[in-house]
Amino acid sequence: MPAAESAFQQQIRALYSDHHGWLFNWLRRRLGCADNAADVAQDTFVRIIASRDALLGSELALAQPRAYLATVSRRLLIDRARRQALERAYLAELASLAADLPGMPSPEETLAALQALDEIGAALARVSAKARQAFLLHYLEGLSQAAVAERLGVSARMVQKYLVRCLLQCRLAGQV
Repeated sequence: MPAAESAFQQQIRALYSDHHGWLFNWLRRRLGCADNAADVAQDTFVRIIASRDALLGSELALAQPRAYLATVSRRLLIDRARRQALERAYLAELASLAADLPGMPSPEETLAALQALDEIGAALARVSAKARQAFLLHYLEGLSQAAVAERLGVSARMVQKYLVRCLLQCRLAGQV
């Protein structure tokens, strides 16, 4: 051990090396999962190191180290169970809200809409930039034909022609 290592660090090192295996096995029996047991065992030692006593640099004098480790681990298990219950309740509430929302599209409906948008995009790519802009302003932004004409600097009659061209291209693509 390095000479500069504090007494507390030496005690933590000894506690870990002497009791980590026991704690891991104890937790594995309780949890039934080696991965979760390893996580909680590690969290136990992290909690001990980060505790108030550790921050103050006091020595860790334990008469019954396994009882202390078990107590810290039990508290972590309680925290973990509470967090998991909260997560389950939150996910159940989200699922309930999603089921209650009218018009929530199914994955198939979403895919069909995306495919239709791709086809409309391809159809609009075959018209002029002004015609495409007129279409988007009128149908997506909801501007009137007169407002589109003003914005594009063309007549309202020209906007009508642009819209007809776009609709014809969409019709040819099978989307209208």
